[in-house]
Amino acid sequence: MDSGTVAASANGFHDHFLLQSNGGSEQNLPRQPFIIGVAGGTASGKTTVCNMIITQLRDQRVVLINQDSFYRPLGDEQLEKVLEYNFDHPDAFNTELLLSCMEMLKNGQAVSIPYYDFKSHRMSEPARLVNPSDVIILEGILVLHDPRVRDLMNMKIFVDTDSDVRLARRIQRDTLERGRNIQNVLDQYATFVKPSFEEFILPSKKHADIIIPRGADNDVAVDLIVQHIRTKLGQHDLCKIYPNVFVIHSTFQIRGMHTLIRDVKTTKHDFVFYADRLIRLVVEHGLGHLPFTEKQIITPTGKFISTFCFDLYIQEWFSVKGCVVSRGESMENALRACCKGIKIGKILIHGEGKNGRQLIYERLPTDIASRHVLLLDPVLASGNSAVKAISMLLSKGVPESNIIFLNLIAAPEGIHAVCKKFPRLKIVTSEIDLSLNKNSRVVPGMGEFGDRYFGTDDGSDTVNHQPSQQ
Repeated sequence: MDSGTVAASANGFHDHFLLQSNGGSEQNLPRQPFIIGVAGGTASGKTTVCNMIITQLRDQRVVLINQDSFYRPLGDEQLEKVLEYNFDHPDAFNTELLLSCMEMLKNGQAVSIPYYDFKSHRMSEPARLVNPSDVIILEGILVLHDPRVRDLMNMKIFVDTDSDVRLARRIQRDTLERGRNIQNVLDQYATFVKPSFEEFILPSKKHADIIIPRGADNDVAVDLIVQHIRTKLGQHDLCKIYPNVFVIHSTFQIRGMHTLIRDVKTTKHDFVFYADRLIRLVVEHGLGHLPFTEKQIITPTGKFISTFCFDLYIQEWFSVKGCVVSRGESMENALRACCKGIKIGKILIHGEGKNGRQLIYERLPTDIASRHVLLLDPVLASGNSAVKAISMLLSKGVPESNIIFLNLIAAPEGIHAVCKKFPRLKIVTSEIDLSLNKNSRVVPGMGEFGDRYFGTDDGSDTVNHQPSQQ
């Protein structure tokens, strides 16, 4: 069994686990699709690139939506002067209808996509019924122009093809497929297509995550895109929404350790042992997001190799540029095992009512503003305490992008609360649980983490205990 199969099986086990723990209600929640926008000039090869992606993702549910389907139908007066109509202007598209259809698909609802006839410039029947899919590709010359449309996308691609090649392709397409003569095509290109490309389409290139030179001829770029999509499809839905959320790669071993720390019958000794192992994996993953620089070393065999390391050796790096801020000592042992001698600050926040949070105690390095900070908390639940702690770090001058928030488990509500307010920090966790219950406890959770870790729980109400750190 290869690693991909193992990961898929582990994720399948997790899905089953969540269904059982929530009475099966998870099956009613729509799966978050991965939405890709593919833009570029007319006849740049956008559709061909999309078809290449779809072909390689044949084991996934993929649907292609063309922006051309959302052209506004022309009235009688516009049809009489159709050669004077600019089809490459943003106003030529019914963007409101496009947004409505995309939102429905994103929410797991089937939609009817209109069919636009390029010969009559009217809508034709029948409309196309599109069902929710794992991957939605939205293709069109201006799909990266409107920020509302861009905000729907998880990946933005711009197909960059030479203008002469695009013109030659457009002449061939419009004469053969749309019944136009060459002179009309050239006149339209010079009057509308080229100016609109320079005014609206080319500037949208700056919003692209990936630019594909040479269009469909660039097989390497398409292969890399497909590889990235497959990676994202294997991630939790929140990782698709928030690129600053990272869940460590799931394996049978990790699933097994999670099972043990969640089991109410697990002894304190075993709980601490497996919690420490999981926390260390989270810490090591978090360390991977710190600054690295290329370094040349000599191996014991006398060979020179170029590799990557912290910009100083790790112990020196942490003593000079890093520190940890802990909201409880349970994660510190695993951290010290990776980074001996690291500076550790403390924050204590007390909950007041359902949403109130009060800072009780803080002791931080005086030069914390110049450091990268690993913020430790085993459970991210509602996110209220996390927001309070992060706000306090920012008030001390710590750049938001220098904060890495490490959790053992996290609830979706907490991730939403933190990421919406602090989009530039990073969250690293080993598991995203289902939700919070009415008492703001993580479900399925693993009990009151601190009590189980330090043995301070008297054993009463064990089953109903849930983490309350956040």
